[in-house]
Amino acid sequence: MKVIDFSIRRKVTIAMFTIGIILFGFVALSRLNINLLPELSYPTLTVRTEFEGAAPAEVENLVSKPIEEALGVVKNVQQVRSISRSGQSDVTLEFAWGTDMDFASIDVREKLDALQLPLEVEQPVILRFDPTLDPIMRYAFYLEDDESENDIIASVAAKQDSSRQNITQLKKLRRFADEQIKKDLQSALGVASTKISGGLKEEIQVSVDQQRLAHLNIPIQQITRVLEAENVNLSGGRLEEGTQQYLVRTLNQFQNIDDIKNVVVTSNNGSPVYLKDLADITQGYKERKAITRLNGQEAVEIAIYKEGDANTVNVASNVESQIDNIAERLPEGMAVTKIYDQSTFISSAVGEVVDAGIIGGILAVIILYLFLRNLWATVIISLSIPVSVIATFNLMYGNDITLNIMSLGGIALGIGLLVDNSIVVLENISRHREMGKGPLQAAKDGAGEVGMAVVASTLTTIAVFFPLVFVHGIAGQLFRDQALTVTFSLLASLVVAITLIPMMSSLAGREKPEVKKPELREPKTKVGGWLRKTRLFVFETIPAFCIGVGKKIIHTISKWISVLITPLLNGFDDAFSSIEERYPNLLRWSLRHRFAVISFAFLSLLGTLMLVPQLGMELIPSLSQGEFNVEFQLPPGTPIEQTDRALQKVQHVAQDISVINTTFAVAGTGNQLDASPSQGGENWGELNVTLAGAADRPLEEETMHKLRADLQRIPGLEYNFSRPSLFTFETPVEVEITGYNLDKLTTVSNKILHKIEGKDRFTDVKSTMKQGNPEIQINFNRSKAASLGLQVHEVADLVVSKVRGDVATRYSWRNEKIDVLVRAKKQDRSSFADIKNLIVNPDSRSPIPLSSIADIKIANGPSEIRRVAQQRVALVTANLQYGDLGSAAQEIQSIIDNTTIPSGLQASISGQNEEMSDSFQSLLFALSLAVFLVYLVMASQFESLLHPFIILFTIPLALVGAILGLWITGSTISVVVFIGLILLTGIVVNNAIVLVDLINQLREQGMSKIKAILEGGKSRLRPILMTTLTTALGLLPLALGFGDGAELRAPMAITVIAGLIVATLLTLVVIPTMYAIMDRKVYNDIEPKSEV
Repeated sequence: MKVIDFSIRRKVTIAMFTIGIILFGFVALSRLNINLLPELSYPTLTVRTEFEGAAPAEVENLVSKPIEEALGVVKNVQQVRSISRSGQSDVTLEFAWGTDMDFASIDVREKLDALQLPLEVEQPVILRFDPTLDPIMRYAFYLEDDESENDIIASVAAKQDSSRQNITQLKKLRRFADEQIKKDLQSALGVASTKISGGLKEEIQVSVDQQRLAHLNIPIQQITRVLEAENVNLSGGRLEEGTQQYLVRTLNQFQNIDDIKNVVVTSNNGSPVYLKDLADITQGYKERKAITRLNGQEAVEIAIYKEGDANTVNVASNVESQIDNIAERLPEGMAVTKIYDQSTFISSAVGEVVDAGIIGGILAVIILYLFLRNLWATVIISLSIPVSVIATFNLMYGNDITLNIMSLGGIALGIGLLVDNSIVVLENISRHREMGKGPLQAAKDGAGEVGMAVVASTLTTIAVFFPLVFVHGIAGQLFRDQALTVTFSLLASLVVAITLIPMMSSLAGREKPEVKKPELREPKTKVGGWLRKTRLFVFETIPAFCIGVGKKIIHTISKWISVLITPLLNGFDDAFSSIEERYPNLLRWSLRHRFAVISFAFLSLLGTLMLVPQLGMELIPSLSQGEFNVEFQLPPGTPIEQTDRALQKVQHVAQDISVINTTFAVAGTGNQLDASPSQGGENWGELNVTLAGAADRPLEEETMHKLRADLQRIPGLEYNFSRPSLFTFETPVEVEITGYNLDKLTTVSNKILHKIEGKDRFTDVKSTMKQGNPEIQINFNRSKAASLGLQVHEVADLVVSKVRGDVATRYSWRNEKIDVLVRAKKQDRSSFADIKNLIVNPDSRSPIPLSSIADIKIANGPSEIRRVAQQRVALVTANLQYGDLGSAAQEIQSIIDNTTIPSGLQASISGQNEEMSDSFQSLLFALSLAVFLVYLVMASQFESLLHPFIILFTIPLALVGAILGLWITGSTISVVVFIGLILLTGIVVNNAIVLVDLINQLREQGMSKIKAILEGGKSRLRPILMTTLTTALGLLPLALGFGDGAELRAPMAITVIAGLIVATLLTLVVIPTMYAIMDRKVYNDIEPKSEV
């Protein structure tokens, strides 16, 4: 190959080129961002629409249905789902993977702008739910006095009548967080936004006395209009007087509470009626939408979101610095503590991958030395690892790939593969040296002989990743970075193998030219003689002494090391010598008993395939991050204060478990835009539990089991345990029942729910068909209202103004805008009778109660109405107590088959099982395409259709090892395992390619087929074992599954190691046998039958 000749001739050029790549690689590495996962673009959009006070059925008919019909025609929309609950509609659009979500958002907005919704409905908001857009850090801001604070909050939450001082303290927490902490944190480099929740927000409350309004014939809306009109600052333009110009301004904004109290609402017999005469005006706090607690104590939550392309670890470090500065100037009694930091897990997970790669590289180098016993040769091959890895950083930077557990996992996977090409090249150069050739000629001939085989074997490994382009779903996006980094590192190792390795090999063993020492003239003066002696002492005697001492130290150390490792070396030599001696006999026996060898290989494959049903299946292994979540639901209609008290009980229970470090609770979701569509309402809450110490999956499971047992003793509490989700929003088990009749859907879902609850495998079983919030339903008698001169919409507005209230204006106080809320006094809207007695004509002398023109009753509607593909559905969801997703799905299908389902209804399994089926089908297609591409590359290399077909037999042999490895380690089949199989497809053929290529070369040189097989097998035994062991040991740290993020690394590494080892052992016997059976090509040999 010309490249090899050029590398041997132009040694300095190759050296400078290598140094340049290393230099730019370090520069690229310093600029690569560090994140947990690759950038995942989830193709979903949710349209959230608020319809205050509307029941789920009204929300479905007036909001959800029209939005579904309008958005169902948007390009690339594959599924439309909706949830209609009290006061809110969530319509979720699922797009095809690969859709540009920015353009999709524009299309959705255009359709929404053209949609006519009821006037009472708020403007729809488009949300994107993406785990990678979650906050990277969360802090709790709280009062340090735990005991007094708990007393404060219990009083505030339960009775809302705690002392003014206590309420003031809670307001101060929220105000300081909004005005100071948020401002400081948003200035930190890389922070996109900071969200504050919890605490108490200021509000001016105007509680109107309904009797006084009725007495003066004043509608409540008049107070709202007066306050809005009075609280204004207007510009009156400019006024010029002589040479002076003035700005004219009317300063009429409220300066204090007294200004609001003294607003004139109307006059009575010529006397002004002030607002304070009609209402109580207080500076209170807004109704609670969310209550947050740290270890049972109420706190203000501070969530930090990073910019899209920012380095998570660096942003977290910047935020930490800002928090330290903030902590120094906090008011006395206030404290801030960290409750979540994504960068900790990222740093740990990334560090574990780096450590695994380094350890794998060291193990690979040790194996090289054990085989080669030549320090220079080991150094030459070992150089291919750092050079290839550093070169990969250049390509990662050019392709916008971040340092994450998947991209670094790709590099770690490739560590063992990086030396394979160099091993083959250097081993062949060494073989030519043993023939008596000089260093230059041996490097040229040895590298040139295997050059094309090395290229072909590299291309087969790279080719298997190309089909991942056609993999849809989360698997395609998740493993893109890994596929690219493996590809980049292998390409770099190929370049190193055909340039740097031959160049450095040509340097070994060359005789050094004799350098004559210059003769020193005798000094002419005493000073010159003294200077010469000094110079010789400093530059010759001292260095020589130091070198001598260093040699003695190194010799002594080497001697002791030799004493320690000699038994290991001798043992390895004995084992390898035994293999070398016995392998030719084994190969001869195989060639004589071809049917027995092929039968054994076939039965091995058949036997291991029978183990597949025992392995189980799952979508993607869940990551253990040292924390878990518990989602709670109380009966519909439960006020947020009661939900908060229930969560306090849960936190109290959790604090008794010693391994739990912190608990952070949120009662209610309020107006959170990052809440999932399945979450919401004052009766909903969530508890985040963080464990002490590092992530430990068994410890998490044990803690969840203990907490679940304790929660069962709290009556009326529904809960669901989960881990932080990185890949999917679906629950493991989900049954979808479609139909229109809500009563029938409820009946069928309850039947299936009870049957699932009867199975030990399932836990946290829930149904979406629940009784809804208790409603006070007002049905107007339009004819009665019309006969009394009343309009229905005006009466409805009046009810809303008195019960919910209207924000009349905003009061400016200390750079803060505070809402001024006008509504009826609490005693006038605290019972069912108060609603019936609401005066609907306050401006008339004959008051008319609401009950006289409307039928008012208490009823319970559904809590929510779900729709899929514009059909109503009921969902039954569950988590797994034990077992795998595949067997669980089979058991659920059996339950569905044995349940009587009325006509018009259908039940099917969805959730993660549906995602798993789609991903597996896509990956099976990719695996088939990978095998075909490997065949194409090999056929092009061998210029033959038969030889590549023989080599492909290594793939089913690798499958034998992969299945055995998974079965022995108890691993399940998942997307990660499939990626390992695809990688294995490209690796296992490499040894067979090198073996078959040498056999063909020997036959072309005139050797008979059987002799060529025997000689080729014997010659390639050492490099095949070397490449296999270096690859397997390079992956061993990943397979052991230690550290954070190991769940994603271990199954893939186990698949590759087990498949590669078994395939290699069988390849050394089965492939030569298949070659002897199938190859009928005649070169220049006549093969006697008795040759074997």
